[in-house]
Order: sequence, then structure tokens, then C-alpha cells
Amino acid sequence: MKTTLSAANPSQVETDCLAVVVLDRGEKGKTDTFVDSSDAAVEAAAKDVIASGEATGKALENTLLHNPAGLNARRLLLIGGGNSAKFSASDLRKLAGAAVRALKSRSVRGFAFAAPASVDAEEAARAIVEGAFVGNFEPDYYKSDRKDQKIDALTVVAKGDLQKAVDEARIIGESQNFVRDLVNEPSNCMTPTILGERAKKMAQEVGLKCEVYGADKIKELKMGAFWSVAQGSDEPPALIVLKYEPAGAPEKPVLGLVGKGITFDTGGISIKPADGMEKMKYDMAGGATMIGAMRAIALLKPKAKVTAIICATENMPSGKAQKPGDVQIAMSGKSIEIINTDAEGRLVLADGLHYAKQLGCTHLIDAATLTGAVVVALGYVNAGVFANDDKMYERFKTALDRAGEKMWRLPLDEEYKESIKSTIADIVNSGGRWGGSITAAMFLKEFAEDTPWIHLDIAGTAWTEEAKPWIAKGPSGIALRSLVEFARNFAG
Repeated sequence: MKTTLSAANPSQVETDCLAVVVLDRGEKGKTDTFVDSSDAAVEAAAKDVIASGEATGKALENTLLHNPAGLNARRLLLIGGGNSAKFSASDLRKLAGAAVRALKSRSVRGFAFAAPASVDAEEAARAIVEGAFVGNFEPDYYKSDRKDQKIDALTVVAKGDLQKAVDEARIIGESQNFVRDLVNEPSNCMTPTILGERAKKMAQEVGLKCEVYGADKIKELKMGAFWSVAQGSDEPPALIVLKYEPAGAPEKPVLGLVGKGITFDTGGISIKPADGMEKMKYDMAGGATMIGAMRAIALLKPKAKVTAIICATENMPSGKAQKPGDVQIAMSGKSIEIINTDAEGRLVLADGLHYAKQLGCTHLIDAATLTGAVVVALGYVNAGVFANDDKMYERFKTALDRAGEKMWRLPLDEEYKESIKSTIADIVNSGGRWGGSITAAMFLKEFAEDTPWIHLDIAGTAWTEEAKPWIAKGPSGIALRSLVEFARNFAG
């Protein structure tokens, strides 16, 4: 989607459609709807439909006017942002996505979005572009009668020196959709080998270093936890390493991004129920997120070194697969008793985290569709965040707030460690039903050790279960924006 910036007054912009935000400043039980614009001509064009009560400013409500008087636009889309006192850039991001989805279904191919006066101009420009890219993604790749419904061109109408903001937001929007593209592919079209190839191709395009290793290297590195998952599949595993090392960056700190890349998860010998198993193609979303984050980082060029490690494999039942009761030796030397082969994500991450430290990473963030327990705890709204370092968490929280993504910190109290103790080995790979997302994080903490570390459990948010006005059903690209924002400010 081509993105451009216009400093003209919204009413002067020639476009198939001009989108503007409508808000309600009224108290409970009362309505006082207004167009969030300083352009009198836009206000006048919307006056009658607002006065009639058809456009109320209700969040995500949209009203389309044809041939609006006094405007150069052929249509005017009034899109509701809710209560003016609560309206923010995060809300605007959703409205931009909703505008894209409303207009492309009407065969509009290009439109302009007027930045609302109530939001800082730079924040508004970023939110509009990022939200528009999210709204433009469709997952129906393999439909034989797929309709070419997409927006080809977006104009952000705002005053000020905002070109850099628009360009950076386009990079982030494209990278988020790159993640969604990887996650959306069925597992027969997204094997560990193909994921490695896609990572290599992306790295060549943006100037990253990339190495993709196979089973021999995994065994040479003594990644026993990673290999224990991979051994059950006929598909070869892939250890993907991406490096961003800009000229002039300090030797330290080095940020390590570690992603779970299970391209299909049957559960292994502890096999999952058949109902819903088709969704398990998304179990590599954490790895895809790290690959997409590296794309954005390479294009945005922060002055900090970043290394990404993605441990990619299938988790399959076979005569070669590991069994409950087996003991595996991780790369760090820790012994792990396998209680449940469906708790495989933490096994591949364990070796990924340790390898990241060996490669010189001083700070670690991992992302994974790790536990169903986090969905029980937080539903499909917030991702779970765990951290062993309060200072690093506070920096991540700052990035999170700026990125507008929803995550909630969960505890890592030492008492939970009792749940992962083994009688035969150092630890077990499953602490049981209660506090399942926490005990999984406690398992990973054993491998992060004293290195500042954050764990993102995105099992409930990496896949949008139902279509929303601003986003299609399917992969969401969650955490990409927050990770990139964190990396951009990491050296400081």
C-alpha cells in the first residue's frame, strides 16, 4: 500500500474518500457529537447527518456520505471514536484499520485519512499508517475465487514535518503483515526449512546476516532439549540466526530475541484432541514475530546490536518421538524430565535462550504461543508478560505503551519453582494444571538465569479468533510493534 503525506486542508484533498473521526463529548445519557477536525468545510459537510442522529460518534460506527458539499473528496467517511475524553492514538490505530476494511469492501482502492485535531500530529500519523496496514491484510490465500479487495493507496492528511513518522510507520505496518503472512501459511507450506528460506530471503533484502543450521549443528551444539522435540518429525529442524550489527553501535548491550518456531504442533505422544488442531500451524508465531521484528529493525537502523534466534521444528508423534518419562539434557547441562510432550515450546526456547547468551546477548526477550493457561488467565485480550528484572520490564512497559499493545505482567515468585522440581532430573517440563503459564515461565527462567529477561506468552493473542472491524480473523502480528519500539531505544 503506497503511503503519502498531505499538508493540505482536508476539504481540499482530491480523493475517492476522505475519512474523518467523529467523537462524542457528552456526559452519560447525553450526546454531543462533533467532527474532530479544525476544517470548517468538513464540519459543515457532516453537520446534517450528525444533527439527524445517524452519526453518533459511537466507537467504530461508520457513516458514508456521497458527494459531500464543499469537499473535493467524492465520499466522506465519518468513523466514530467514542468519548472524546478517552480517545487516544491506540483508538485511532483501530479506526484506521476499520476505515480500510469498510472502504475496500465497497471497492474503494485509495483514500485519505485526516489526522484528528485531538491527537498529537506525529502520534496520529503513525497510528493511521500502522492501523491501515493491519486492516488491509486478508488471510484467504488459497480461495480459488479470492476477490482482490485491498486498498492500494493511503494519504495521511496532517500538518507538520511528519514524513519520517509516516515512513517509519509504513515499515512497521509492512513488517507486522510480514509476520502475519508467515503465520497464516498452512504447515505443508511453512515447514522449518521453508521458514528458514523465508528468513534468509528477507535478510538479503534488508541487509541482515543470516545463518540457518540443521540437525547436525543442533546436535553439535548439544541442544538436547531442542532436538528432543525435533526427533519425532520427518521434517528436518532449522536453527535460524539473524544478526543486526550496525556500524558505530557499542559492543554492549546486545539484545537477544528468541522465538518459538513450532511450524505444527500435534502435541507429540501426548497428542492433542483433533478438534481445533488445524490452528496449530500458528505455533510458530513467536518465531515469526522475531523474524518480522528483525526486518523492521534492519530498516529503521537503531544504534544497537540485535541477534534473533528461532528454533523451528514440528512436534510430531512417531516411533522416533520422545516419550513421557524421558530425560533430556539441555544445552546448558540441565536435565529435564519430560512429563508432557505437548509442553514442547519451552524445550526449544530453553536451548534458544542459552545459545543467545553464548552468542553474546546481554538482554533477552522471548516470544511464544506457549500455554493455554495464559488464555484461561487473560483471555484473548492481553498477552502475558514475565520478567526477572524490574528495570528491563519498566523499559519494555514504556515501549508497550507507546506501541499501543495490550499485555499484562504475571508473577514469578520463587514458590512456583517447587512445581517444576523433578525426582529424577533437575526439572520437569510441565508443572501441572495450576498456574500453568507461570510454571512454564519459571522453567524458562532456569535458562535465562541472571541475564535480564522478558518472556511474552502470546498464545491467546497471536491469533484473532473472530474478525473485528479493524482486523481480519487469523494471525494478528502481536508484539511486533512493542519489540521494535524497545529495540529502537535499547542502546540508550
